[in-house]
Amino acid sequence: MQVFEIDNVKIYNLSAGKSLPDWLSERKKRALLKKNVDLRRRIELIQEFDMPGVSTSLRTSKDGQYIMATGIYKPRVKCFDVNNLSLKFERCLDSEVVTFEILSDDYSKIVFLQCDRYVEFHVGHGRHYRLRVPRFGRDIAYHKPSCDLFVVGASAEVYRLNLELGKFLAPLTTKATEINCCGVNEEHGLLVVGTESGHVEAWDPRTKSSQGILDCALYCTDSEYKNESLPAITALKFDGPLRMGVGTSTGHVLLYDIRSSKPLLVKDHMNEMPIKKIEFHKHHDFVYSMDSTIVKIWNKNSGKQYTSIESSVDFNDLCVIPNTGLCMMAVEDQKMQIYYIPSLGPAPKWCAFLDNLTEEMESSTLQTVYDDYKFVTKQELESLGLDHLLGTNLLRAYMHGYFVDVRLYKRAKSIADPFAFEEYKKRKIREKIEQQRPSRLMVDDNLPKVNRELASRLMDDDGRKKKVSSNLLKDDRFKALFENPDFEVDKAAEEYRLLNPVLSRFDKPKPLEVKSMEVEEDQEDSDIDLYQSSEGSSDEDRSWVKDIKKQHKIIRKQQNTEENSISEFRQAPKVYSNIKSIYDTRVSKVSLGDRLAIEGSTLVTSTGGNKEMKFSMRSKKAELENHKKMKKHYQERKQIVRKTGFLVKSKFKKL
Repeated sequence: MQVFEIDNVKIYNLSAGKSLPDWLSERKKRALLKKNVDLRRRIELIQEFDMPGVSTSLRTSKDGQYIMATGIYKPRVKCFDVNNLSLKFERCLDSEVVTFEILSDDYSKIVFLQCDRYVEFHVGHGRHYRLRVPRFGRDIAYHKPSCDLFVVGASAEVYRLNLELGKFLAPLTTKATEINCCGVNEEHGLLVVGTESGHVEAWDPRTKSSQGILDCALYCTDSEYKNESLPAITALKFDGPLRMGVGTSTGHVLLYDIRSSKPLLVKDHMNEMPIKKIEFHKHHDFVYSMDSTIVKIWNKNSGKQYTSIESSVDFNDLCVIPNTGLCMMAVEDQKMQIYYIPSLGPAPKWCAFLDNLTEEMESSTLQTVYDDYKFVTKQELESLGLDHLLGTNLLRAYMHGYFVDVRLYKRAKSIADPFAFEEYKKRKIREKIEQQRPSRLMVDDNLPKVNRELASRLMDDDGRKKKVSSNLLKDDRFKALFENPDFEVDKAAEEYRLLNPVLSRFDKPKPLEVKSMEVEEDQEDSDIDLYQSSEGSSDEDRSWVKDIKKQHKIIRKQQNTEENSISEFRQAPKVYSNIKSIYDTRVSKVSLGDRLAIEGSTLVTSTGGNKEMKFSMRSKKAELENHKKMKKHYQERKQIVRKTGFLVKSKFKKL
């Protein structure tokens, strides 16, 4: 559990805390729970309150006994029993759920609007019936007195499906091109629809006629949006019989009295993101307005913000438990989030223990997921010498790497580099000594200690670029680039050697343009300059391309020489040992005289492993005989070879 204060309001995040990986067995989980105090102190309000991938929508039943949620992947619906604080049932669906409504007081009758134009009806035992609507649906609303289910979507028509007769009725035709959302007032049954053009149309389901149109885009369009499309209506919610909240795609929330065409209050989220959900607190004058990044809670009479809830993941849906301070969010994450605000109301009856636990179990820090495991890549495994553990239970494959136990990782790292801590300690001591004992000769060159060449290059720019470069040196985002030695440019690295020709090309001074007085000469000169500049640019392109190719060749040669030297170094001892063993076995069976003759007349070299060189000692007589034979051979060859002195150059020309 995590506690934080925003605008002096305490908010308890009940879904925050340490979580265990799914691949652990139940036995290991129980062992960790016994050892780790943080795991024992976490609050799991509802067991298995998560989805495999993403949660999309949340609803509570009218009797308050069940919470239903939809998510992906695979598309599914989960029903949670609040009396047991656990999962009651789970069903998988054929396609993703856009939205759904609970028609009965409990979970026995549910209707789902799916993304493939299907409307599915579920009962207690499972799916009851499914049918298809003509256009893609975006929202549904149920009118209880007439048993009509309204479906709106990418069309101007509001489709009516009567659940008592089991058939479609004549649709309601609006003046809009597309409809985003709809809502029904539980007090008097008025149907309102929010259109893509920024209008809200009201219809009476009894007479099937339009009762009025509100132009909401007129009151939330500023000068910033004049050149853009009109804001669309994205959320609708009634607060009693007369008050209504409207959310737009520009991040505005408008509160209306349905008897007036002007809004009572306009609240701006100031982030230009569509409003996804609007909820009203029944006992307090507060409004919950949610977009993808924040949930704002503010006073509906004055518009003053009370508090807000932010998260590291995007919000998809909001569900406020009536008459309590508990709210739930469907988010772009596996874990659905639960927040408790004691100042807005007490905890629900099914979790009344929260009022006592929130004061005792406060935790100011949020622990990261999988704290007992370290994520490493395959290259890091090889550097640590743990690649032989691939395929064992000690490594768990995840994405492009593996999860390793932190204790094993630290032990392997200490063995692979035992002096890393000592070097780090020496470097820190050296840095502190340099800070306390500065050099006597201080040169005020306004250049940092790290990446001095880059800083000087930025400061040498003229005009407007000089201001930008000075701002870059002072900017906190790039501060570490000129202070931390880990960001020092390594000119001996392969990446820098390959990019250096490109960078040096940008550093060359550009030729100045010469202006002439006459118009004709100016045009001719401009054409010549264009031609010359194009040629020069092409020559420069060729030059730096050649430089890059040269650097590639040099790097390849270095890599090949290193690989050859390593392979020869590894193979030489093996070849030498094999030859020596064979030689020893053969020579041991030969007599002493023959052994001496063999050792004096042969020599084997094994640098490459496949070469053999033999030679024998010769006397002076043998050398004289060889000399005479070679001389005789040259004389015989001269007699055989035909002379070419009679040929003249003119004969070659005639040919």
